[in-house]
Amino acid sequence: MPAPVPEKHLKNIRQLTFGGDNAEAYWSPDSKSLTFQSNNKKWGLECDQIFSMKVKDAAGDSTYRPKTISTLKGRTTCSYFMPDGKHILYASTHEGGDACPHTPDLRAGGKYLWSIFDTYDIYIADLKGKITKQLTNSPGYDAEAVLSPKGDKILFTSDRSGDLELWTMNLDGTNQKQITFDLGYDGGAFFSPDGSKIVFRASRPKTAEEIKEYRDYLAQHLVAPTTMEIFTCNIDGTDLRQITHLGKANWAPFFHPSGKKIIFSSNHHSTRGYDFQLYMVNLDGSGLEQITSESIFNSFPMFSPDGKKISWSSNRLNNGTRDTNVFVADWVD
Repeated sequence: MPAPVPEKHLKNIRQLTFGGDNAEAYWSPDSKSLTFQSNNKKWGLECDQIFSMKVKDAAGDSTYRPKTISTLKGRTTCSYFMPDGKHILYASTHEGGDACPHTPDLRAGGKYLWSIFDTYDIYIADLKGKITKQLTNSPGYDAEAVLSPKGDKILFTSDRSGDLELWTMNLDGTNQKQITFDLGYDGGAFFSPDGSKIVFRASRPKTAEEIKEYRDYLAQHLVAPTTMEIFTCNIDGTDLRQITHLGKANWAPFFHPSGKKIIFSSNHHSTRGYDFQLYMVNLDGSGLEQITSESIFNSFPMFSPDGKKISWSSNRLNNGTRDTNVFVADWVD
């Protein structure tokens, strides 16, 4: 076994959640709070719901209960603070039914699968959980919404065109535009710090067999995320570039505060498949550097708007359970 890589970029690591699956923790504009999704059974949850927490209050406190943002009906995903710091964007299936939507066997046929629930739509709620606006209402999957740092555009993934593509819209839901068009799952997208570029994960089935499998799964509202690479493009979809060529699953990308590097999660190094660590790479694909080595799962990295901190989800310190918790650290370049 090679010696673990020292986590030299991460200082003053603090645990913010304690139990269940806690993921996709994204910063408020003032770099003081996070919005995230959790299925923590101790909170009476059957599937993912949206919460917000103040980092200074949550750090190290296993009794801390974050604020509930979602309706606690249906299933939710991918929350993000609006530019005013007083509203949160998220996707929910609650208008498709109060219960958590049925999740099929996600390892059927030996493939690891993700559900793409067709009842997801995108909403805005205030910090008390009151929904103030519904931004999408087309049939199918609308989710994975994030905000531009410029405060003028929302980026999201939709399958309304028959494939999982990236779309943009104004903050009020108007002017919805498709910006990617290649067959495959385009998702998990984020803007660069100056709002001019987008980074995202994508699958690109090539052979007739791969294309058939992708389309067959999509017809069942499923995707197999085991082969994905990191791409960038301009905010209108031009200048599309593949950044990684590592094989396996490369996903959850986010721009470094400089705008010149991308941090992401990958299992490309792993012989067993399920060993996801954070890596950083230059925009031209050079200079790959491993950032984490503790535990077998590290993903959803996000730098705070002030560039001083990083949040991510990890299996570390879970006492041998399957719990995935949110952590925060001071970032050291």
